[in-house]
Amino acid sequence: MSREHPQSAERSAPAATTKGGARPGAGSASGGAEAPFLELLARGAAAEAYEQPVLLARAEGMSAERITELERAKLLALRVRSELEGRRRREAELSALFETAHDLAGLRDLDAVLQAIVQRARSLLGTDVAYLSLNDPARGDTYMRVTEGSVAARFQQLRLGMGEGLGGLVAQTARPYVTDDYFRDDRFQHTHSIDTGVRDEGLVAILGVPLTLGHHVIGVLFAADRRARVFEREQIALLGSFAALAAAALDTANLLAETRSALAGLERANEIIQDRSAVIERASDVHDRLAELVLRGGGVHDVAAAVAEVLDGTVEFTEAAAAPAHALESSRAEGHAVRHGEDWIAAVAAGGELLGALVLRGHPGLDPVDQRTLERAAMVTSLLLLARRSAAEAEQRVRGELLDDLLDARDRDLRLLRERAVRLHADLDATHAVLAARLEGGTADADQEADARRRLWAAASHLAATGRGLAAARDGGTVLLLPLTPGDTATGLARRTARHLAAAVHEPVTVGASAPVEQLTARPDTVARAYAEARRCLDTLRLLGRSGDGSAAEDFGFLGLLLAGERDVAGFVGRTIGQVVAYDERRGTELLHTLDAYFACGMSPARTKDALHVHVNTVAQRLERVGRLLGDDWQSPARALEIQLALRLHRLSGLAPAPDRT
Repeated sequence: MSREHPQSAERSAPAATTKGGARPGAGSASGGAEAPFLELLARGAAAEAYEQPVLLARAEGMSAERITELERAKLLALRVRSELEGRRRREAELSALFETAHDLAGLRDLDAVLQAIVQRARSLLGTDVAYLSLNDPARGDTYMRVTEGSVAARFQQLRLGMGEGLGGLVAQTARPYVTDDYFRDDRFQHTHSIDTGVRDEGLVAILGVPLTLGHHVIGVLFAADRRARVFEREQIALLGSFAALAAAALDTANLLAETRSALAGLERANEIIQDRSAVIERASDVHDRLAELVLRGGGVHDVAAAVAEVLDGTVEFTEAAAAPAHALESSRAEGHAVRHGEDWIAAVAAGGELLGALVLRGHPGLDPVDQRTLERAAMVTSLLLLARRSAAEAEQRVRGELLDDLLDARDRDLRLLRERAVRLHADLDATHAVLAARLEGGTADADQEADARRRLWAAASHLAATGRGLAAARDGGTVLLLPLTPGDTATGLARRTARHLAAAVHEPVTVGASAPVEQLTARPDTVARAYAEARRCLDTLRLLGRSGDGSAAEDFGFLGLLLAGERDVAGFVGRTIGQVVAYDERRGTELLHTLDAYFACGMSPARTKDALHVHVNTVAQRLERVGRLLGDDWQSPARALEIQLALRLHRLSGLAPAPDRT
């Protein structure tokens, strides 16, 4: 839309008069009040120009009624102008998103696609700078991948530690964050290197949105200005859309790289299998047999049987733990089958991971051709095992995505959910129980804890797949949707699941179950409500000291009825600590966590700071903020008791109460 300076708009207003002597700019006494404004709309005049017809009418001494008509027409024209500008802006945004999606569909150069995303985001939001950072798992930090509008070399080469700066806050919470004054914002951790880079670039207002793949944040997309600025909700949503496209581009590039790598591995395996096949008839026979096995979907033991027939011996596949350790390690290190007594051992490995071994028994005299045959069979076996693992992981992801969609079914097409369930052999019309599972063997090492959670998810996914159910990782644990057999109870299913998962991950696992649920798709929130009940049951088990056990709400008598009932627990929590909860959600602070730790430490700031691993002054500042929110008497015995009860109910229910408005 073209924009005009108010003075130029005034000069361009028609100066001719009608027969009645009135200027068209003000509208004649007999003419419509809308006419001058329609002319302004038609030529895309600036907003200031819409005052001219009214000013002219007043200067010419028009009647008050006529001026009122012109005022109404002006307001209506400005509304139409604003609507037209909004539509043009939305058209431009949709066009940019479409062009970016088109670039993604024809992805050839990842850097070019990401550069286009950042450029379009900067242009549409009208910011001075836009940039994109990606996490580097190998180095444990974040680095700048693409910048647009940046002029400072230090800023363009910036690397940030995890959890540092505004980007660290976005990556930590997986939510957008915006600051209108970076250096005065204390919601995130400031560091010298980051602040120096931001200061070199001269940035003031910064908006960051997460790039997510599944439940994992892989980077952050930023838009920033060198002056104070308030980003509107629509602009935050637009940048989030560009972030989603950037994440899709990265995911596509990663999948292409993995596909190329897998194809390269298959091609190499095929080359090894075909090596000298034209010269050695027996090796050619092995190649044909193994290829046939792979094409018809044969398994590891089929490969062992085929090789045993060719070598005229007994060939077995064994797990890595059951094979002779020294011989297995030698075979893996050398890349060849090695002799062990009267047997030959060929390691089945992929990269640095040992998957098992092919053992040729009672055949000490093995010529080089037969040795090569055994080695080829071991390589094919590793490919089959990797293919089986990839297929299992893919099915686990699909089952997890279906359960995620059931939990969020209010925004999903229930007919499509049913079709997906049928393809996974899951019956949504059967009676099910929703179970929430969580590990109890906590560790201070974040990597070990993440690995334990992955093992829990893998074990739960296997249990769900074999039991015609679904499983997904959620809320730091795992959620399962399992069918109930006739005569079975939610309690019995929860206890069996706790024992099974604990045995699989070698750590205690606590499992809370919902009451039996029928017709999972009858209501959009059926599965979500059952999952909330299972989580409350899980929290109750842990609060009662029954960690590592499994149970359902029906086991707790009146307490279970309270947990599953429709009592106004949220109202009490809202009246008691709602302002603290709302403050945390609005500011991204940890007042609620600090308050909980303060009571758990006997209301001692010194012990509280040790529990939270912060400075005692930080605890004092947070408690001072709590006092301003809850009142000066919040530590009195009566109020403290109510607050502790509200904290526990808030933790049990998992609800976010509205703050008290009284």
